[in-house]
Amino acid sequence: MNRAELLACPECDLLQSDSTVSRPRKALCARCGATLYQRHPHGLERTVALTAAALVLFAIANSFPILSLELQGERTDATLAGAVVALWSQNMQLVAALVAFTAILMPLAELAALAWLLVPLRFGLRAPQFGAVFQALQFAQRWGMVEVFVLGALVSLVKLGHLANVEPGIALWSFAALMLVMAAIEANFDPRDLWQRVAPL
Repeated sequence: MNRAELLACPECDLLQSDSTVSRPRKALCARCGATLYQRHPHGLERTVALTAAALVLFAIANSFPILSLELQGERTDATLAGAVVALWSQNMQLVAALVAFTAILMPLAELAALAWLLVPLRFGLRAPQFGAVFQALQFAQRWGMVEVFVLGALVSLVKLGHLANVEPGIALWSFAALMLVMAAIEANFDPRDLWQRVAPL
């Protein structure tokens, strides 16, 4: 059997055949019942639209304040980049690097890689360095943690509310929307559809 026709279950590691003929919309593991893959009609087209929306939200989230803090008559606006710089200047370089890597660099890398791979397909073209960019996409998907950042920001917002007047900024709502859009991208994006589209090119 061709190795390309085998699927490994992500839960129990059982190898199963993947018939390209009459491929079902959703495939389950024969042993444990875990989802092997789930196809969505027009999944790649939806992913392109969601990626464009996510890039706009990402730009807004990193351009505007996450929150405004008013303490003793003094008002301060905090952006994500400003928080990274502040952490770095307070000798917390490891935390600053971690925030920049997981909340800025990796989400941006994931969205940029998706756009790089999918937009040329809309015009019947294969993106340059397709395999390398796809590997970068898989790496970025593991390390992008927008949802963790949003949860941490909400917890901080609640705790700071006892000390000062805190107002959530447009960037926080943009990050929350970005979290939902990226979850929708993950639900709609099927690498098998991507490779099937690329194979004839």
